[in-house]
Amino acid sequence: MPVRQLSPDLAMKAQLELNEDPERMAEGIEHIKKWLEKQPHIHARTDDQWLVAFLRGCKYSLVRAKEKLDYHYTVRNTAKDLFQITHKDPLFTEIFDLGCVLILPKLTGPTEPRVAIVRPGRYDPNKYTVSDIISVSNSLQKLIIMEDDNAMIAGIRAILDLEGVTMGHFLQMTPIQMKKLVISLQDVNPFRMKGTHYINVPPGFEMFLNALKALLNEKSRSRLFVHNRNYEDMYKYIPKEILPKEYGGYGGTTREIIDLWKERVNNYSDWLDEDLQYRTDESKRPGKPRTAEDMFGTDGSFRQLQFD
Repeated sequence: MPVRQLSPDLAMKAQLELNEDPERMAEGIEHIKKWLEKQPHIHARTDDQWLVAFLRGCKYSLVRAKEKLDYHYTVRNTAKDLFQITHKDPLFTEIFDLGCVLILPKLTGPTEPRVAIVRPGRYDPNKYTVSDIISVSNSLQKLIIMEDDNAMIAGIRAILDLEGVTMGHFLQMTPIQMKKLVISLQDVNPFRMKGTHYINVPPGFEMFLNALKALLNEKSRSRLFVHNRNYEDMYKYIPKEILPKEYGGYGGTTREIIDLWKERVNNYSDWLDEDLQYRTDESKRPGKPRTAEDMFGTDGSFRQLQFD
């Protein structure tokens, strides 16, 4: 798939914030394709639209883009639990219908970030695991990388709605599981995180938030906002126009948003089928093969998170 043409406003944003220009884009895509041909262990997509997403997510640093591509495909081997539920699995539809992750279809403006609402309290921790939920959301993330220019250029802003979260949910977040999430945000996907807004927080949340802040640099800490049940305060950052009706907005119902994304997943079914083949073959990696222990450790230690 060739690279889509951007609107003039979004193209200007990409130029100003990511140093994008047509010549640099073409050279970067060709460079990565030639590099991939020389990597015996990586079996990767080479669509221009796919590769430019990684260039944009790394502000056209070829070194960083290649490293992120390698990590992206490596994690499919080292964290198989995060990819175990495919789009054709009946469990996929069952979990998808819970609406744990909502990607809002409307934007606050033509050059604004995509907004996602994450609702972990929607799933029963006695029936599903956090790996199940991430596994389903990974299919959505692939589609965002492939088709959402606003998300890849302007970034992603998240609302973390903790309504209904119980101790059972927190107990699933082991140190290894948390590190998988950290690496997914930091090293695996080319997303530019533009802030997280916490609402409906449970008692004891401050302890979790303080632990999270310890992993973040100063800029990332400044992008954490706790609104709890003060939605009016959240509307200053994310207006009602794009939010679902259940959050006091005018952007449709959560059911409508779920159904919209179910249709998109269905439309991309063949593409998602094809994508299942791409990963690394660690037996062919030059040097030492990467293992789950290499990537995630066993002691729960974390590197500091630094979001672009």
